[in-house]
Amino acid sequence: MTTQEIVPKILSVGVKDWDRRLFDELIPLPDGTTYNSYLILGSEKTALIDTVDPAKSHELISNLEKAGAPAAPIDYVIANHAEQDHSGSIPAILDLFPNALVVTNEKCKGFLEDLLHIAKEKFLTVKDGESLSLGDKTLQFHFTPWVHWPETMVTYLKEDKILFSCDFFGSHLADSRLFVQDEHKVLTDAKRYYAEIMMPFRVAIKKNIEKIETLDVRFIAPSHGPVYNNPRLIIDAYKDWISHRLENTVVVAYVSMHGSTRHMVDYLVEKLIAKGITVKPFNLTRTDLGDLAMALVDAATVVIGAPTVLAGPHPAAVYAASLVNALKPKTKYAAIIGSYGWGGKTVETIVNNLNNLKLELLEPVLCKGHPREKDFQALDRLADEIAAGHKTISV
Repeated sequence: MTTQEIVPKILSVGVKDWDRRLFDELIPLPDGTTYNSYLILGSEKTALIDTVDPAKSHELISNLEKAGAPAAPIDYVIANHAEQDHSGSIPAILDLFPNALVVTNEKCKGFLEDLLHIAKEKFLTVKDGESLSLGDKTLQFHFTPWVHWPETMVTYLKEDKILFSCDFFGSHLADSRLFVQDEHKVLTDAKRYYAEIMMPFRVAIKKNIEKIETLDVRFIAPSHGPVYNNPRLIIDAYKDWISHRLENTVVVAYVSMHGSTRHMVDYLVEKLIAKGITVKPFNLTRTDLGDLAMALVDAATVVIGAPTVLAGPHPAAVYAASLVNALKPKTKYAAIIGSYGWGGKTVETIVNNLNNLKLELLEPVLCKGHPREKDFQALDRLADEIAAGHKTISV
């Protein structure tokens, strides 16, 4: 890859990982990803904003050579976040530029010492709001804890009005274009990224957005995905995602072994659609979990459908409930439907796996064997209850 220029003397030198399809051995990456790193050529000092995944260190070094290093050696490596997809190449950079210092906050310094065994003397720690001069360029550091780790910060380049936001406002999207071009595509991937990574931290995100809105920002340069030359696009999207606004939508996450639970799901879906409710069903044996997470961002209700296996819910349904619980969507209502053969603790187990959520649990509908007329009547009541609930909230 060649380097790309945001403005004169500010270069994108990171790496596009076109082929990566799984992140953290958990998150699907249908569009690959990028590990963005930015080179700032000041009149007196040179700084590198974040690095790349260690598997791509050689590509970062190649890009730096194309950008003029080591003829213009790096003086500072800014570590906005300690996670290895951003910090993992710091040791390689320090080997290449042994006089460089790692600039970060005290908490991130501790993480980097643990994760990468960087020596204490290689750090220059900064406080919230502190500045660092590169000559004609000034870096300001603003702490943004819990987007999405406790040590995260952003770096603001004062003269060029560029916010280097690291994971904040990112998207897993490999695109040859430096700047956002296809706004719909970028916002879709950014919403997926928010849903998978940022959604549990809505309260912290709100405070941190308020903080960065005090800055005069012309560009937002995240560490994943393209650069925003219209910062309001992603800031306003985030403000909507973290708001209390809910959509008239039901997410149905289900698994069915022999057709009974699937029959119940199909019936409920039809009844909800007939009531003017948008329904997004996800068969858990085939679902991209990123799509499920994204659907949860605005959904007013989530329904989990599960057959009983060995006296408890199907493991796929337990996993889905645990995922919902971990992501902490603003969902208002939840319901459990499913089937069983002789008994068990399906409802109790799923409810216990939703204990992080502040929602109203609607009356479960479980049938013995294949659903009968009384079970469909119970699903009718559930559909009525969901529709009535949706009318009471801001959907």
